[in-house]
Amino acid sequence: MFGLFNKKQPPPERPRQLPPVPDWRPQIIQPLERIVERLRFYTNGARDFAVFEHGTAAILPEGLSDGEATKHAELALHSVFHAHPDMNPMNMKDGNILIQYNHDVASLVLSDVVEQNWAEIDKQHQRALATSEVLISSLGHNVFDDFGKKALFGRCFMFMDAQSPRVTHIERHEG
Repeated sequence: MFGLFNKKQPPPERPRQLPPVPDWRPQIIQPLERIVERLRFYTNGARDFAVFEHGTAAILPEGLSDGEATKHAELALHSVFHAHPDMNPMNMKDGNILIQYNHDVASLVLSDVVEQNWAEIDKQHQRALATSEVLISSLGHNVFDDFGKKALFGRCFMFMDAQSPRVTHIERHEG
């Protein structure tokens, strides 16, 4: 009667997607040619790798045709996406952050892109967590220093590439 005993309805939850993905899809674009150049440098020009539309890269075995390389890269990214995407971010000597995942997949965060877009990254980093995800840092549960915020930003690109995988470049090693 008059709604006195009606329970208040909780706010609607974000629809669950499996695998879970971040809410944030950065509009920030990292130049792919620079990502390719830096990855070539980091691998000493000795490895083949495929680069996806948003800059995620997969190291390739030697001797694959372009078609085989694309399939290998897509399968590696699929394997990361459909398992828990553990990340291992590393500061590189040039100031960039290389984020490694299982299956020889990696993302790169270019330091100058971060500097130009820091306000947005700092503001949106919590939206870079996947649905219901809890990451434990030295600062606590889902509390991140600047390095962690940059890594989460870079990981968003992996999720974007995994949801719509499109290899845009295959880099062949020298020699």
